[in-house]
Amino acid sequence: MRFMLMFKGEPPKPGDVACKQTVPEMKKLMTELKARGVVISTEGLEGPDKGARVRVANGKYSVIDGPFAEAKELIAGVCVVEVNSKQEAMNLTRQFLEIAGGGEGEIRQIMEVHE
Repeated sequence: MRFMLMFKGEPPKPGDVACKQTVPEMKKLMTELKARGVVISTEGLEGPDKGARVRVANGKYSVIDGPFAEAKELIAGVCVVEVNSKQEAMNLTRQFLEIAGGGEGEIRQIMEVHE
């Protein structure tokens, strides 16, 4: 089963690097999980000042460049994992958040499309 783990946090100030105090510990965990074939991909995301929101509604297209003043929590990073159960995905999310010093994670199972 594949899951996308999304990690939310307070928006960083422009130029800040999230979790810089825990990078070595997170790198060690990621190296181990990748070697075991658990982690398919993982990415940290730049702050909202480097992003945009794209909307299409009623045939109208709009773009709002970041940062987003109304955002209280943003996705700070994502990780795609292959595990045997939702419980395993929840355990990994807890482990990532403990290393990062807290926060909130969302777990979504990836739909398997078979042709």
